[in-house]
Amino acid sequence: MFKEIRNFLSFEKIKNLLFILFGVCIFFISNTNGMFWDNILFSSKMGNHLYLNSIFDWTIPDQFDPGHPPFLGFLLAISWKILGHTLWAAHLLMLPFTIGVFYQLFKFISYFIEDQKSKILAFLLIIADPTLSTQFVIVNPEVIIVFFFFLAINGILFNNKITKFIGLLLLSIVSFRSMMLFGGVFLFDVLNKHFIERKNLKLILNLKFLLFYFLSCLPGFIFVCWRLLTKGWLQTHPNSPWAGLWGFADLKTFFKNCLLIVHRYVDFGRIFIFLFITISFVFFGKKIIATTKNKQILLIALSSVIFIIIVSLLSTNTFGHRYFIVSYIGFILLAFIILQHFYKSKKILFSLLFVGLISGNLWVYPREMSQGWDATLAHIPYHALRIEAIDYLNNEKIDIEKVASFFPNLTTLDNIDFSTDQRTFLKFNAKNKYVFYSNVYNLTDKQYEILDTNYSVLKEFNKNNITVLIYILKEK
Repeated sequence: MFKEIRNFLSFEKIKNLLFILFGVCIFFISNTNGMFWDNILFSSKMGNHLYLNSIFDWTIPDQFDPGHPPFLGFLLAISWKILGHTLWAAHLLMLPFTIGVFYQLFKFISYFIEDQKSKILAFLLIIADPTLSTQFVIVNPEVIIVFFFFLAINGILFNNKITKFIGLLLLSIVSFRSMMLFGGVFLFDVLNKHFIERKNLKLILNLKFLLFYFLSCLPGFIFVCWRLLTKGWLQTHPNSPWAGLWGFADLKTFFKNCLLIVHRYVDFGRIFIFLFITISFVFFGKKIIATTKNKQILLIALSSVIFIIIVSLLSTNTFGHRYFIVSYIGFILLAFIILQHFYKSKKILFSLLFVGLISGNLWVYPREMSQGWDATLAHIPYHALRIEAIDYLNNEKIDIEKVASFFPNLTTLDNIDFSTDQRTFLKFNAKNKYVFYSNVYNLTDKQYEILDTNYSVLKEFNKNNITVLIYILKEK
């Protein structure tokens, strides 16, 4: 008995040490990765505003106010006040959340799996998901959201009301999407108690239960009320840069969104996970859902993102792969458990699923197809290539402020790498003499046609599947 306890404690200490070392390694590998994609807004612009003004004044200027709480920007501003306004300080801020995700993920896995070796393998399979692993190497709110989400979920599963409350309290204030995940946690809690634990719905929704959730949602509730009182709008306003993106989807857009959601789930190697789950349900369906814990995993995977899915389906705005990370995790864990209980060739199948997920980082679509570059490690070489291309422009005395580019490169250089360089690229207008382009920019067919017809390549930078090109306008 004492030997088993000693071994367990030893395993726990080693596991936690490995999580810390893994997180530190990620920090040193990725701390030069500049701000990328939407995180330029949520990290740099909002963070810089708070840093340069007041970290407690969450009134973001309308010209770049997305409506979301500036939670990440708030944390970044604090870290910059302490450590200096640098890129590495921003990455260092993410380190405790990264380690926290590892710990909470493993705890989540431990609720469903008892064998220590199997826990480790399940953890590795989940971490192999390209969309999840990519969040660890860029500064973004997703890691924070995933950490708080599983802190709350584990509080429910392990009946720890303190961690449940803390997870929910903070989940309610990170972003509007984290607020929707808050609703997903509430839905799981109710459905789990009613359908799986077989409790009466009236007894579940008692005053104490509802008060718990009301108190834990207060930060988000107060923020929403404050915004409506001070600004009169939440997401967009008539003069917002994003005003044209948000609207209610018509029937055609609704069906397009349905296909997009399916694509988000099977993209970047996850198709192997869902093919495996689908085939397994064909042969073992009733047996799979016969166990209580398998039902709970399915419920978490589906109910947690139900509000995000509803908004995504009914909106004209595009939605990213990272919106559904917690759902991916649930399905990957379910796939692993099915593999362990219903198949003999465990090692072969695990290897195929693992390699299948890893291969997702090699998926680079033809340039005419938009790709979620912030959801795959394939984009990582872009950070170094971007710096190399900027150095080339500087060495050739080509004025960066006269060079055109595209999202997400249409911001000051300082907003991406905190170099204090306030120069910015121009927005492409088809007449610019020079153009800075990378295949991680999703262009329209018309823009590609113009580049191919009216421009020639002045300089090319390549690494792996990523390219940065400097174009020059052809002489007529």
